[in-house]
Amino acid sequence: MRCHSIIRIGLLGFVLLEASELACGQVYPPPAPTATDTATNNLGNQRRFANPSVLGMGPSKGLVVRYERMPRFGVSSSAQVAGLKDFSTEATKNARLSIKGYIPAWNRPHLKVIVGLSYEREEFQFAQLPTSYELYDNIENKGLKSTAAQIAVIRPVDDVHWYLVRIKGELSGDYTSKELTRSDYSRFTAEAIYGWKRSPNFSWGVGFQYGYTFGRLSLYPAVVYNRTFSPRWGVEALAPARVTLRYNVNSNSLLYAGYSVDGLNYIVHLSRTPLERKNPDGTSDVSKVPLRTLELRETEVKFRLRWERELFSFLWLGAEAGYRYNYAFDAFDRTNADREKIIDSKLNGAPYAGLELFITPPRKLLEKAGVRR
Repeated sequence: MRCHSIIRIGLLGFVLLEASELACGQVYPPPAPTATDTATNNLGNQRRFANPSVLGMGPSKGLVVRYERMPRFGVSSSAQVAGLKDFSTEATKNARLSIKGYIPAWNRPHLKVIVGLSYEREEFQFAQLPTSYELYDNIENKGLKSTAAQIAVIRPVDDVHWYLVRIKGELSGDYTSKELTRSDYSRFTAEAIYGWKRSPNFSWGVGFQYGYTFGRLSLYPAVVYNRTFSPRWGVEALAPARVTLRYNVNSNSLLYAGYSVDGLNYIVHLSRTPLERKNPDGTSDVSKVPLRTLELRETEVKFRLRWERELFSFLWLGAEAGYRYNYAFDAFDRTNADREKIIDSKLNGAPYAGLELFITPPRKLLEKAGVRR
């Protein structure tokens, strides 16, 4: 995997990440709050600006490397169109690797702009090789990838009101380096939140997300709710996609518990002959173009426990474990206008575990800037 450029960019930008005071931990690096948790300008008039963060949240993340894996689990598929068969097998491997980097491009009390780059790869292996089933044979050990760039803007209006906007473009599927320019793989997502900072311990907002969190491209409402109830306890939420309860063990260790809904969307090219659409009597449906690609929509809910611990002043370890419930793993027609579901699949629920290393601004640098974790 050639991810060296992403790593170098992340290393270059991590020391500036106090700018990443954003609301959505799943999308943005969580903030390292100031003592008053309100940004002030540098002009001496001490004007205060609100932001979505609250006291007690974890450190900012500049470069993140994560590996996640699930043990063997059952897989079953049922055909939704004529000409295909049902099939079941076991997945002996389902692993994910992700590398993400965040770079503050502009950092002012009244305006912060963060650029993010990421590379993610998901792999499957199945018990029978080949499976003789079109979908599984085409994702076996192939590498379902997502390469993305995003820009996030947070704009404090005054000492109470704030809003943020994020726009993300990505290439998602089983592409190779020679196919990066193909429009088939292109994806676009966005979100916008308008919020209120009620106190250093309470910030919330409402808005929308436009993306693939629930499998298909859709627009749905979003609610940000960040609140610290005591020096130990707090909650961080981007509902309905993610809700997390936080426990601050001490200044360099945190525990989390909650759930997240993750949606993945890939374009899969069929390596064998095109898949012909059939009539119920088994004859070819001449009104439908044979399929050379499928759109794979994967939606899952994770119930998780997470522990974060400072290893050095700039390096943290994250360990996560939980249970994954798969809601959908379905393949759709991307060629014909009906966009019909071709295969309905289910992945059995399974435990999972993940390890993560992330770089943060060094503690001394934050102390000089008047920021505390």
